[in-house]
Amino acid sequence: MSVTRTPETAQATQGLFARIAGEDVDDRAEARNGLRHIASLSLTKISDGLIDPKLVLSWLLSAVAAPAALIGLLVPIREAGALLPQVFLADRAQRMARRKWMWVAGSAVQGGAALTIAAAGWWLQGLAAGLAICAALAVLALARAACSVSYKDVLGKTVGETRRGAVTGFAGSAASVGVLLFALLLISGLMEAKAPVVIAIAVAGLFWLGAATIFATLEEAPSEDREGADAHAFREVLRDGGLRRFILVRGLLVSTALAPPYLVLLAQQGGDALLGQLGALVLASAAASFVSSYVWGRLSDRSSRLVLALSGVAAAVTLIGALALAWGGLIGQVWAAPAAIFGLMVAYHGVRQARSVWLVDYAPEDARAAYTAVSNTAIGIILLAVGAAGGLLSMLSPATALGGFAGLALAGGGLALRLPEAEGKG
Repeated sequence: MSVTRTPETAQATQGLFARIAGEDVDDRAEARNGLRHIASLSLTKISDGLIDPKLVLSWLLSAVAAPAALIGLLVPIREAGALLPQVFLADRAQRMARRKWMWVAGSAVQGGAALTIAAAGWWLQGLAAGLAICAALAVLALARAACSVSYKDVLGKTVGETRRGAVTGFAGSAASVGVLLFALLLISGLMEAKAPVVIAIAVAGLFWLGAATIFATLEEAPSEDREGADAHAFREVLRDGGLRRFILVRGLLVSTALAPPYLVLLAQQGGDALLGQLGALVLASAAASFVSSYVWGRLSDRSSRLVLALSGVAAAVTLIGALALAWGGLIGQVWAAPAAIFGLMVAYHGVRQARSVWLVDYAPEDARAAYTAVSNTAIGIILLAVGAAGGLLSMLSPATALGGFAGLALAGGGLALRLPEAEGKG
């Protein structure tokens, strides 16, 4: 149902969404959908921060005396589990009339898995706790894969092309406030005991369940094309030269996600004790998301390939700057390492916003799930390879690994300029 584009007749929800998106909205359903996307994504992004495997779950497994080998499996389980299965889930998504239900189911399962992790952390110890938490994290990752493979298609169907980046960017900035408060509690020393961390993980589970409830109310028209995405369809997708180049760009830019732990190691060598605390990286990521996600989202609506290029260059400059500080003996200064982490995470959030908007805008409407699945499955493989290479380089020194990541980020930013312009295509 269309409405007259005047402030006097606009509904409150429509007006809010119009302000968020930066332009008028002439469809009430889209306005309501925009707010539901923002609410759901905000809850899930807060949950991601509360259950971060690199920080929170690693700390929890240490607190329950789980074997170190299991702690090392957390990030690979989470990242590869969320990406690799998508090529198989895309077929099911393509056959669904309303694909929001795959996202709803995935979010609900993530909530249940998070509550299971909280229960294991509270009642179990040692090897039993570690195995239970890793198993629940694997389930969570698989459910996240279902959400990822379906979300871009639902976003493309329910929100206009020039407002998608604004929706995801606003949700990222809004969610970062909650994660920021959590990080401040961690750094304050008030959450050194196990109980508050377990409670935070349980809250993450409840937030995922809440997000599923909200997303279920999304107004999504049934899809006309419900043919499965078979192996032949995936081969056809891979023939798209623009998509292949995008996969390469995104693969090079995974360096922005893999570099932060090595930056922390570099800072610890410089004597910065603060960065050894659980909340330091969480704080940097939340603050970076808060100040940059919405801006990156709006810029991505104009040109997502340019945002990818800027993000890659920004990450490379930040990492090179951190290495220069380390060589100059300044990385241990109270301001140096937090500033470097902040800059790197700003670039990381730029990559996250732009890659999503580019793929939604570029992919044909009837093949978004297949494009998403092929892209994410390829990135899952690349991420494992780049992560292993970073681990090998770190055996020489954290600085060597960071130098390698800086080169990858710079190459990814440069190659992004050769991507086709997606805005106006989808």
